[in-house]
This record gives sequence, structure tokens and C-alpha cells, in this order.
Amino acid sequence: MKNIYPFTAIVGQDKIKIALILNAINPSIGGVLIKGDRGTGKTTAVRALADLLPKIKVVKNSPFNVDKTSYLEYGLFSVHDKSPEDDIEFDEVPMKVVELPLGATEDRIIGSLDIEKALHDGIKALEPGILAKANRNILYIDEINLLDDNLVDVLLDAAAYGINIIEREGISISHPSKFILIGTMNPEEGELRRQLSDRIGLEIQVKGVSNLEDRILIMKRREEFEKNPEKFNKKFEKDQIELQDKITTAIKFLDKVKISETILEIIGRITLNYGSEGHRSDISILKTSKTIAAFKNHENVTDEDLKGAIKLVLGENKFLSEQIQNIKIEIKNKQN
Repeated sequence: MKNIYPFTAIVGQDKIKIALILNAINPSIGGVLIKGDRGTGKTTAVRALADLLPKIKVVKNSPFNVDKTSYLEYGLFSVHDKSPEDDIEFDEVPMKVVELPLGATEDRIIGSLDIEKALHDGIKALEPGILAKANRNILYIDEINLLDDNLVDVLLDAAAYGINIIEREGISISHPSKFILIGTMNPEEGELRRQLSDRIGLEIQVKGVSNLEDRILIMKRREEFEKNPEKFNKKFEKDQIELQDKITTAIKFLDKVKISETILEIIGRITLNYGSEGHRSDISILKTSKTIAAFKNHENVTDEDLKGAIKLVLGENKFLSEQIQNIKIEIKNKQN
């Protein structure tokens, strides 16, 4: 019996849900930072996401959750194995949420290395850390703003490059660490350093549901779930399967999505108008708009896809449609 609240049963909080879905389709967006008060459904949504995602094929008993390519490329086998390809066995396992506890040390996160053993056994000398478990999974950091800055740096570097490198006394061992990064925080407990939050793809602000009918529905569904989780999950099984299929289809379709020169110019002009530093915002909007298009089965990014992406990356702006229209007119006039 599954004891996970269904993603499709979550009432409201559309921003959280779409941001999580988009990162599930395209982890290169760079994760989600969800800012909001306690009790707004942040953690429930994160845990529910893993249950939606397709199973992954991994090398059996691998602490790194790797596929065959990474297993061989990174040499994630004993140096004494002469023909590692011959005996590889695989498992299909569900994706999971790997939580990072606030008190975690750097060794706990990146892993620890027995130097003497490393000289003889290579990767076998590594005691894998949280970044190994998180590979190809969801890495969830609640109260990310309370995590030590140096640990956040380590996590964001791994997220950006997809590799975890452990270096001790001239010895370096690495393994893949590609994950969907999700951080949640309550701004009243302190802000995350700007240069760190800027490196997370989507930053969204959420509040509790204000509609009375929806608040009543939340209470009813929560009570129903707690009374009989199995029956409640069965009720949403069809919706779960439909959304799962949609996500799986979007993952396969993503590479086929095209974006026009006009929309690229609109992105550049919008970020300049917002005073965005560097190019992170431009790239995040580009990736997010293509992912929204894939989720909606659009072969070409539309204005609506673009608007959705800008709102998720730069925040709400009631004049956004007007700004996009004015920029399109300027581009057209320039071409004429």
C-alpha cells in the first residue's frame, strides 16, 4: 500500500506543481526554489512528484544509481575487475526523494575517501555520500536558507556540472551526480544569499490557498487520505497515470521543440528591461519556455509558452503581455 499523497490530488498551488513538473521533464532548468510560509503544501508536492516519474534502469547494487554508460565511463567498479562489461546486471527502480538533513557535514554530502585503500582499489575506497544517492533522483533540501553557505556551494556545483568530485591529498575520484534540485524555505527565517538563489533555475513565491471552497476541499481530501490512503490513491489513479504519460511524452518530445529568432530576441530584451545581471535568466527562460512547449505538445514555442516561462523565472508582471507585444512591433518595424 502506497502512503504517498497523490500529486494530482493537491488543491491549488499551480505554481509549485508546474515548476516541479517542468524540472522533472528537463532537469537542466536547474531546479526550483520554493519560498513560502509553513503549511502551504511545499513538502507534500515534492514527495508526490517522485511517485509520478518513470522508473529508471540502474546497474544492480550500484550506490550511484548509474546506467551502463556512466558505470563504465567513470570506472565505478573495482580496479581488479578485468572485464566489467561481461557481468553487469540491471534493476528497474522508482525514482526517490533524497532529503538532505540540515546538520549534514561536507563528508556526508560528497562522500569520504580512504586514501590508503584508494591507491589499491580505486572507487571501492569511496564511502558514497548524499550526492551519490541523489544521482538520477530528486534532491530535496528543506530550509535551504539555513544550510551553511559552503555546503550550498558544493550542492550547486554538483547540480551545475552533474559530477561530484572528491579530492584528498592529491587523489581524485569522481562519479555522476545529476539530480532534480528542490529547495524550500520560509523567508521569515532568513534569506538565501542572492548569488546562490540566482543559480537555481526557478524561484517561486507561494502562499496558502485563499479560496474558501478550496480550503474546505483540502481539509476533506486530507482527512479522506489519512482515513484510507489506499482507497484515496485509487480514486486518483487515472489522473496520475495520465499526468505520468504526459510527462514521459514531453521528455521524449523536448529535443524536437523549436524556438524562433523573434522569441529569442524577446527574451533578450525582456531580461535587459528587468535589469537582469549576466545571462542566467535568459538561459532559464529559454529552457523553461521550450519545456512548457514540450509539456503542451507544441512543436514551436508560442507566446503563451514564453509568458509562462518569464513568470516562473522573473516573477509576475501584469504588463508582460503588453511588453511582449510592443517588442514584437519593434522587431517587425526593424525588419521592414
